[in-house]
Amino acid sequence: MRNTRIVRHPEGLAASTADLPSWDLRDLYASPDDPRLHADLAATEQAARDFAARYAGRLADLSGADLAAAVRAYEELQEALGKAGSYAQLLFAAQSEDPAVGRFYQTISERITNISTHTLFFTLELNRLDEAALTAKLQDPALARYAPWLRDLRVFLPHQLSDEVEKLLLEKDVTGHAAWSRLFDETTAGLRLQVQDEELPLSAALNKLSDPDRAVRKAAGEAVAGAMARHEKLFALITNTLAKDKAIDDEWRHYPTPTAFRNRANMVEDEVVSALVSAVKSAYPRLSHRYYAMKAQWLGLDKLEYWDRNAPLPGDADRAIPWAEAKSMVLDAYGAFSPDLAATISPFFTKGWIDAAPRPGKSGGAFAHPTVPSAHPYVLMNYHGRARDVMTLAHELGHGAHQMLARGQGYLMSGTPLTLAETASVFGEMLTFRSLLAAETDPARRRLLLAGKVEDMLNTVVRQIAFYEFERKLHDERRDGELLPARIGEIWLEVQRESLGPAFTFAPDYRLFWAYVPHFIHTPFYVYAYAFGDCLVNALYAVYQESADRPGFVAKYQAMLQAGGTLRHKELLAPFGLDASDPAFWQKGLDVIAGFIEELAAV
Repeated sequence: MRNTRIVRHPEGLAASTADLPSWDLRDLYASPDDPRLHADLAATEQAARDFAARYAGRLADLSGADLAAAVRAYEELQEALGKAGSYAQLLFAAQSEDPAVGRFYQTISERITNISTHTLFFTLELNRLDEAALTAKLQDPALARYAPWLRDLRVFLPHQLSDEVEKLLLEKDVTGHAAWSRLFDETTAGLRLQVQDEELPLSAALNKLSDPDRAVRKAAGEAVAGAMARHEKLFALITNTLAKDKAIDDEWRHYPTPTAFRNRANMVEDEVVSALVSAVKSAYPRLSHRYYAMKAQWLGLDKLEYWDRNAPLPGDADRAIPWAEAKSMVLDAYGAFSPDLAATISPFFTKGWIDAAPRPGKSGGAFAHPTVPSAHPYVLMNYHGRARDVMTLAHELGHGAHQMLARGQGYLMSGTPLTLAETASVFGEMLTFRSLLAAETDPARRRLLLAGKVEDMLNTVVRQIAFYEFERKLHDERRDGELLPARIGEIWLEVQRESLGPAFTFAPDYRLFWAYVPHFIHTPFYVYAYAFGDCLVNALYAVYQESADRPGFVAKYQAMLQAGGTLRHKELLAPFGLDASDPAFWQKGLDVIAGFIEELAAV
């Protein structure tokens, strides 16, 4: 999933919206009333009951071959549930305002949770197997195939609770975290903001923050702040409740810090994340502080306001880019790197796997949903016809390519930790950017492309680490009691001032802008994965540029994507001579951004 990015909203785009694709979900199910959906859920529920009757309490006595058969049966059950859940989630993302769709999404979520209670014992019991006994069972080749999944599963053994408590937490999630997330989604999807003489959904109002007219940007910023202010108590309640819910869970599971679970889920060491955060924060002065001081000069301003952060530069006409042209740009860029990779993403355009048309009630931002290996991923985005939208398309199709290539690993091992999930997406952006830059001969246009890339990288690295610091401080303070909305706003302003630097004077209403960020609600501490991925790709792309054997690099890169979740970051990066545990690794990635800024300063 992609972070909610600010993308540009062209004037008069509405006339071409009909040319934008909407996805076809029939490869999953034809409709909420599809008999196949209900038959699949009924069959899966019976299979889950049979699975529990056959295996519960018996895993320790199984041979390696028999345990492998049990894992395969479990995987089939999870894939069946994943297919139904994916369909409901995608339908809701595209039509969040429709009460019938919301009801269907909730109903399917509850049904899946109920079925999952029958299989919950399996992973808990697997984790309780004696290490020596499991090692002996893994000598069987059929079970050895699942060794990476078992390895990652056992990371959570020290934090595992009793079966009864685990079942209770699973069942209550639909009325806990999932319910609060749904409330947030439906509230933000239903917002209508008045920006001058236009009534806009939230995503379109955020797009206006990139308008060439500063008066329009200011009006958009004030409209977003006003909408957040009207719902400030609600968003603060949701945030406080979920932070407390997480603190309770962390205490029961003996996680030492609010970030510990996410790091373990990402299969990345705490010290590696700390090294990344420290490196980025130390680089604020030479990255964001320097660039935004330059941008203020380019815009002829003494100081920037928050609505100037994504303002187009002087001379940037930022022409509207038709969908067909965006498609060609991305396919050509991927194809120049690897024809096989271009062939992997081509079906997204031809088979109805992309939903690109902006419309009321649709989720903002963009994401690529892997669904299940027996189907294929889907991409959601809101295409407004600007250069940044092309980069978003390249980003999400990177996810899509990764998900397609990794699906051979099966449902349990095709997914990657968040830190590695951003590798292919950010690499796809870099390929597209480099392709556009290489084709541009006008020095002024090259400068604008370069500045646009720097801003995207600052949004991906500096902004996301600032988001991470906001979450960390909020969750730390929440352990001592509920935070007033004003205090949440203060924390937000603290991290924004530190990260963006002295070029900005923040209008007081910017304190409300934390409220619309969905990652804080859906996936706490997700955000540092973007900085991890961007720095990783910068280092990886430098290896590609320096490589004397580019076909060999491409082969290793595609093998890395095909590995899915079977390898950890050390194993995946070793063929490229990279090591994320080395502090110099992060500096290598940050130096790429600093180099781009230096190039801009010299123009």
